[in-house]
Amino acid sequence: MTNPTDAALAPPAPSSPAPAPSSPALAPSSPAPAPSSPAPELTDRAREALRRLVGHPDADFRDGQLEAVSALVADRSRVLVVQRTGWGKSAVYFVSTALRRAEGAGPTVIISPLLALMRDQIAAAARAGIRAVSMNSANAQDWDEVRAALADDAVDVLLVSPERLNNPRFRDEQLPDLARRCGLLVVDEAHCVSDWGHDFRPDYRRIRDLLAGLPADTPVLATTATANARVVTDVVEQLEVGGRPVLTVRGGLARDSLRLGVLRSMSPEQRLGWLVAHLDELPGSGIVYTLTVSAAEDVAAALSDAGLPVASYTGRTDPADRERLEDALRRNEVKALVATSALGMGFDKPDLGFVVHLGAPSSPVAYYQQVGRAGRATDRADVLLMPGPEDRDIWSYFASVSMPREEQAEAVLRTLAEAGRPLSTAALETAVDVRRTRLELLLKVLDVDGAVQRVSGGWVATGVPWVYDAERYERVAAARRHEQQLMVDYERTDACRMAFLQETLDDDTAVPCGRCDGCAGPWYPTQVPDRVVGAARERLARAGVDLDPRVQWPTGMDRLGVPVKGRIPVEESILAGRALARLSDLAWGQRLRELLREDTPAGPELLRACVPVLAEWGWAERPVGVVAVPSRAHPALVRSLAAGLAEIGRLPLLGGLDLTHGGPTGEAGGNSAFRLAGVWERLVVGPELARALVGLRGPVLLVDDLVSSRWTLTVAGRALRLAGAPGVLPFALAVDG
Repeated sequence: MTNPTDAALAPPAPSSPAPAPSSPALAPSSPAPAPSSPAPELTDRAREALRRLVGHPDADFRDGQLEAVSALVADRSRVLVVQRTGWGKSAVYFVSTALRRAEGAGPTVIISPLLALMRDQIAAAARAGIRAVSMNSANAQDWDEVRAALADDAVDVLLVSPERLNNPRFRDEQLPDLARRCGLLVVDEAHCVSDWGHDFRPDYRRIRDLLAGLPADTPVLATTATANARVVTDVVEQLEVGGRPVLTVRGGLARDSLRLGVLRSMSPEQRLGWLVAHLDELPGSGIVYTLTVSAAEDVAAALSDAGLPVASYTGRTDPADRERLEDALRRNEVKALVATSALGMGFDKPDLGFVVHLGAPSSPVAYYQQVGRAGRATDRADVLLMPGPEDRDIWSYFASVSMPREEQAEAVLRTLAEAGRPLSTAALETAVDVRRTRLELLLKVLDVDGAVQRVSGGWVATGVPWVYDAERYERVAAARRHEQQLMVDYERTDACRMAFLQETLDDDTAVPCGRCDGCAGPWYPTQVPDRVVGAARERLARAGVDLDPRVQWPTGMDRLGVPVKGRIPVEESILAGRALARLSDLAWGQRLRELLREDTPAGPELLRACVPVLAEWGWAERPVGVVAVPSRAHPALVRSLAAGLAEIGRLPLLGGLDLTHGGPTGEAGGNSAFRLAGVWERLVVGPELARALVGLRGPVLLVDDLVSSRWTLTVAGRALRLAGAPGVLPFALAVDG
């Protein structure tokens, strides 16, 4: 969302909105209405509301804004606004809200995807004298107060997340009344409606049901800055429910303030070194984006160690800390936030001076959305991309997580149907081998498709037939692969980068910008001092990830034939462990991914990297021997790693556990219950290892290759403890995550 104070300071100029690119295959299912000319009286009232909104007596509308307001207020239309970040989409719905409320209409309901977006919208509304409140996961303690204010008609704007639409209490008690008397419905970041969009959210599909239940004359506004023709068509189809035509207001997406560039073929230490050497040279304060949480945390730590005022901001950041960090960036108290996409849609700092990416987003559309944070109210903002070789692996992982699988969906539906009662997500985990995050997404998809429903106590099957749309999902997967290739093409192009981004968004107004490195040559330093690269290499070489031991068995394990429950007994548990690195780490991650693609013995470099990780462990008792976890994928690697660490530490190599019943079963990365069941009683202490454990006076070092759920280490450690090991210190090469 754009700060209303940036929204509309252009002189008036009569014009029609630019039409959305179309073709016979992409045309909306019904003709879009032509915008009517605003009545003079409405124009005067709208302009007065705008000037109150922005606090400027000479403010006027930008091209397309007044047409959208008139369509909503005078014609009660459904309108899709596709305009660049900073154009002033929020001015449209705040002005429309003021006019509709003056007419006696009910509150505006804004469906907004992120807490940061809600906070900015509430603050902007307050500056304009508009009473805005929210109902979200972070303010549950205020919901009763919000309900009372809504009942008293003391609220002008209610902001809710799309997930709130399916909260049983909100859906049953609050939503029907809101739908009946809503004066304006706003769908912010509307590209999330489309599974072709770069940030599709299944909960946004619920909006179609909400639209179907609105009174016929309720105006609807959908807004986005990141939609190509295919996404526009898909969103329009969602908005047309009930046969209502949709007016599309679309303008050029060029951002005149942004100076784009790409710095390719850099090693991890060179990328980090570039930031250390040149971050302070970038204008103002800004955002450094990374693709993973661990990369954001590692880069922020490295820059802080170098004396730069930065902080990390990720999905793991506590909500209160997120708000504090956002405010610190707005007040220029930090040079940058090193962030994942958690700091994306809706963060509003009009004078944000730069955006740097360490690693590329998976599509030019997603990239355009993130760089759009910068330069909204400045003449210049710098945007630099530093792609890495790990990008494709990360894209592939996130793409696989977001796509439902047919066999998993059928298993969920079968389990719910057979249960005949609501099942919680935790209960489903013991019946369906799907990791929690993927299971929650799958349930949302099935819910939106009408096959399941969330009720008090969990989930139930509705009995509505559900068919896996393999063709549709393959089309989506193919589109995403195409967009990934477009991102690579963007990195490699010698042409204008802004025009390239516009063209991928089907903006036919694209012309060379004259500012990017494709138009004017590199504007950024390309060299990094050797001393800085060396320091960055040393910093990145500091490997080591803590492994917290499992302390609780998953619930319902008896249903999978595993007779455990509650806390893991101390006498059967492992101690805190360590790993060399995460697969998502900036430096070691790529090397470990390459190493784990094959099964080769551990070389001297790998063993040397493990030494400081072991030396800095801080264990209460040094291990007295080394044991290997049997690996079907990397037997030579694990055996040689265990032997090498034993030799370096001058410890006896006690041997390895044995595999029985064919070894661990199930898919790597599945849920806890099935991962535990997959290794239960399949890792055993053989006679030779049992003899070696007799009389030990200290813990053993348990060596593995890759850690995901930690249940392999837990079960292997339990077997060693029951065989007489006084303690078990787990060590792994890599953590999957």
